[in-house]
Amino acid sequence: MFIQDNVPLQAFSTMRLGGNAAYLSEVNERAELPRLVEWAKERDLPIIMIGDGSNIVWSDKGFPGLVLVNRLMGFEVQTIDDDTAYFTICGGENWDSVVERCVQQGYGGVAELSLIPGTAGATPVQNVGAYGREIRETLVTLEAYDLVENKFVNIPSGDCGFGYRTSRFKTTDKGRFLITSITLMLRREKPTRPYYEAVDRYFSEHDITEPSVQDVRDAVITIRSAKLPDPKLVANNGSFFANPVIDSTQLTQLLADYPEIKYWRNEDDSIKLSAAWLIEQTGFKDVHDDETGMATWPKQPLVLVNENANSTADLLAFKQKIVDTVQAKFGVTLEQEPELI
Repeated sequence: MFIQDNVPLQAFSTMRLGGNAAYLSEVNERAELPRLVEWAKERDLPIIMIGDGSNIVWSDKGFPGLVLVNRLMGFEVQTIDDDTAYFTICGGENWDSVVERCVQQGYGGVAELSLIPGTAGATPVQNVGAYGREIRETLVTLEAYDLVENKFVNIPSGDCGFGYRTSRFKTTDKGRFLITSITLMLRREKPTRPYYEAVDRYFSEHDITEPSVQDVRDAVITIRSAKLPDPKLVANNGSFFANPVIDSTQLTQLLADYPEIKYWRNEDDSIKLSAAWLIEQTGFKDVHDDETGMATWPKQPLVLVNENANSTADLLAFKQKIVDTVQAKFGVTLEQEPELI
């Protein structure tokens, strides 16, 4: 084990803000994890495992315990039949690289999740989703180290408490499980309609009438690249706000004043509003705030960009300006997606 102390956390968040970790260690081997956990528990230290930090906002106070950086690597395929296979992926694997390898082998189910930043082990926490697809649709099980039972456990998808951009790992059991690998069941299948609006438009523009899974991946990469900044080049956490969910009564009230409001109807008859549309209507698209050093990305107002902020407090102050303005105009509260730690 190699444990560092007093480590700056800016390098472990794509927003590049925050204080220091009391201790930090990179986990390269599965067998290291129980020993690192024991070390921290002997000192009564809180523990957190992270990936690339693409969904993390660190507090200016830093983290008072042990930060474990998931560097576990591995990608295994178990073929079930000609059309179906299990993919077991270690938690430290780059997620987009995982999608690329799955698609190259002709398997669908994850192509829509292309170019989402972060690691494979982080995907179940947020139940990551994009372009009409969520990770819960293909996840079969995951392995994690249980900090309560002090052992590795396997958790089936049905026990993960998945919801829209959430799971038990983000709510009721937040901090309990350190995810070490995920297993997906994928099928070789041709994409079928209905496609997500932007993807369908891409196919039409490129005269693609019978798209392959590679075509779906190409479409998503093109769409995302056109409107979202690369976190390696621009400090950001991707979409900073989740699309708010409301009921039909509230939608009727909003439509009376804003008939052009952008929304989708969920299977449970709840309504999902476009957070990007709400933010843009309040004038926060391509805003550069001198007071905080923060900005919204010109092509996607959901993305908050750290241009020259000095602290996480600056980020949160800018975020609150947007939340308060949207609430005052629409009566809708935006919820932050990246976790504040």
